[in-house]
Amino acid sequence: MEKIPLTKAGQIALNAELKLLKSVERPEIIRAIAEAREHGDLSENAEYHSAKEKQSFIEGRIKEIEGILSLADVIDTSKMSGTIKFGAWVTLVDEDTDEEKTYQIVGEPEANLEAGKLNIKSPLARALIGKDEGDSVEVRTPGGEKSYEVLKIVYN
Repeated sequence: MEKIPLTKAGQIALNAELKLLKSVERPEIIRAIAEAREHGDLSENAEYHSAKEKQSFIEGRIKEIEGILSLADVIDTSKMSGTIKFGAWVTLVDEDTDEEKTYQIVGEPEANLEAGKLNIKSPLARALIGKDEGDSVEVRTPGGEKSYEVLKIVYN
């Protein structure tokens, strides 16, 4: 199996979610299922079917997180510097609109564009790897070619 790169913060967040699912969500849904069973006929019991569906989702997410953590390659970015690598916070300016954006390059399980977490496998992240402050980057996007200039690289 291929290792999954994670930042330390990503590992901490996944462990916290796993703990919440196992210690809070799972016991709550077990209680909800037991309560719904007490209402009688399960074939027409919407509460029961909803609770079973939620239980299935919770158990699936627990397995998914455990799988990610078992394959995790946790990378300590606090000792890194230099060109753009995994874990870097990169501030870019769009050369057409002068709009600035800051992203952290992270592994797939942590990726969340709205939170500024850019999947390392994305076209933009792949184009940024190895670049330095002041470099220009051309990226092919669904909307066409985009040009960015790297303003700042920070590791923490």
